[in-house]
Amino acid sequence: MAVTVSSGGPALIMENGQSTTKLGLLPLTPHQQEALQKAKKYCMEQSINSVLIKQTQQLSSLQMVSLSMGLGDALSPLQSVAAQRQRALAIMCRVYVGSIYYELGEDTIRQAFAPFGPIKSIDMSWDSVTMKHKGFAFVEYEMPEGAQLALEQMNSIVLGGRNIKVGRPSNIGQAQPIIDQLAVEARAFNRIYVASVHPDLSDDDIKSVFEAFGKIKSCMLVREPISGWHKGFGFVEYEKAQSALDAVSSMNLFDLGGQYLRVGKAVTPPLTLLTPPTTGGLPTAKNTDQESVGMSVLTALAGPVLLSQPPGGLPQAVMAAQAPGVITGVTPAPPGLPQVGFVNAVLALPPPPVASVGSEALRKEEEQQQRGGATEPLSEQESTVMVLRNMVGPHGVDDDLEAEVTEECGKFGRVKRVVIYRERQGEEDGADIIVKIFVEFSEAAEMNRAVRALNRRWFGGRKVIAEEYEQDHFDHRDL
Repeated sequence: MAVTVSSGGPALIMENGQSTTKLGLLPLTPHQQEALQKAKKYCMEQSINSVLIKQTQQLSSLQMVSLSMGLGDALSPLQSVAAQRQRALAIMCRVYVGSIYYELGEDTIRQAFAPFGPIKSIDMSWDSVTMKHKGFAFVEYEMPEGAQLALEQMNSIVLGGRNIKVGRPSNIGQAQPIIDQLAVEARAFNRIYVASVHPDLSDDDIKSVFEAFGKIKSCMLVREPISGWHKGFGFVEYEKAQSALDAVSSMNLFDLGGQYLRVGKAVTPPLTLLTPPTTGGLPTAKNTDQESVGMSVLTALAGPVLLSQPPGGLPQAVMAAQAPGVITGVTPAPPGLPQVGFVNAVLALPPPPVASVGSEALRKEEEQQQRGGATEPLSEQESTVMVLRNMVGPHGVDDDLEAEVTEECGKFGRVKRVVIYRERQGEEDGADIIVKIFVEFSEAAEMNRAVRALNRRWFGGRKVIAEEYEQDHFDHRDL
């Protein structure tokens, strides 16, 4: 006897190469042996199929998790790339605005940033205690070029008596490789972006103005699908790269028909190249906003005739210099408040290099939910900073306060810094002053312990409010 095989039935005994049964040691017939081999083969196939099904289910589960986190697409690699490109475009359309004067509202922010292109939304964050906004907002444009121009031309502009800060959202790093790829693709086309176009101007009017810098391959204003009126922006593509550079340097902030044009280099390729082509009949993930823009372009209609232009006036107009810092369309402010409303901020000189302030855009998901906006993957950096409000009044700040706060907060961990900040609530004399005390710990866990222990605790007849404060706001002195 060499081998005994049992599968729950009669034992099979292989003896001298012959299959026999234990019952009577009868050899198996050829038919029985064939049936046995088929049964073994069927069992093996079922086992393999079971393993493959489990692997497929695990892979599908991982893809769905990746899709829910915005990291990929569960349909195909091609669609995943398309979705990532659309995600990158959505991030490119947003800018962060900080150091906003507390009296300014959403309407003023919209008015200030509208010249760079149509705005989809403005998301401001509000303080549940003071019932005032927290001094920063996110502005989302329809096109990435509008956000890029706002970033270049609005950073450090005085708005409501303060130099506002304009930067990219913190999560732009997640899409930076794709953004760089889009920039490379865009450089293959000599396209420029033109915004703040007067409603009475048509495609032909814009073409006649911009063809002074070189031969134009295409010129089209983006239009509303239903009304046919253009949205105040469009793209001009030249045959030569130098023509595009000359047009940007000469026509930006040029007064055309009573509005100052905003002109910049296109940072994305043409619409038809934003989504990779599909193969094998698979559908491609699309962004509804980009699709609507494409429909607007395809249904472009001729606009009214150009406003009267003096013959031969273009060269002089192109060379005309605007006075530095001129603000046009100023809305009168109530007595006692600075003038904060304006239509166009006009800068004659090239804007200074934009500082990287994207990290200031960190904020909590609940702040987005308060405004009803969709949440996005945000930076995972933990904060080690606590802010104490209503601990002392303006007259309670003395030379010993910093040491007292350091000693008290030292019970919860190692204190690295204490910053006492007086925030005036208006420009007029006698305006209220709020004292904020920022305490930076060495670790986030220490800060959390301090917040839990000090929040709503009474100190000198005052109920202290202790909260976590965004690390990058603190690092950039955005208090």
